[in-house]
Amino acid sequence: MMVKASARPGSGLGLIKQRIEQGWKPPIARFIGFELTKAQRGSAVIEMDVGPQHANPMGTLHGGIMCDIADAAMGISYVTTLGKGESFTTMELKVNFLRPVWTGHLIARGKVIKKGRTTGLISCRVEDEQGKLVAYATSTCLTISSEEAQGLTRSRSYGKR
Repeated sequence: MMVKASARPGSGLGLIKQRIEQGWKPPIARFIGFELTKAQRGSAVIEMDVGPQHANPMGTLHGGIMCDIADAAMGISYVTTLGKGESFTTMELKVNFLRPVWTGHLIARGKVIKKGRTTGLISCRVEDEQGKLVAYATSTCLTISSEEAQGLTRSRSYGKR
């Protein structure tokens, strides 16, 4: 995983860098098997090997898996633009599935198109190992600042009630 060295402590990019160095991986990444392979200010790359275990009833890659890797690439891209004490939530997510996938290596490249004070627009290209575009996604995110961000940025224990 490559993270730009000039990350500010407490910034979104700094937080991603720190978590990766500590061996952190989002629970969904462990569950479906994707990896964050690159993150820098305003962009991120997620990679995943897909196989029969990720298939829908027709035998092709389940759309939810494609959506997950695109969402992760876009979310991490947006996090890298946040300041100290900020978090975010996704307001809208759209995925265009352009070509079927059965097995292989997928690369999701997220990029922040526009970051405003309260909202941002992010896009993602998902390509196969030949560089063919298999899906295109966009997301609108809402930045949550200071007091509102409390509870969203701290570590949580999943599975315990």
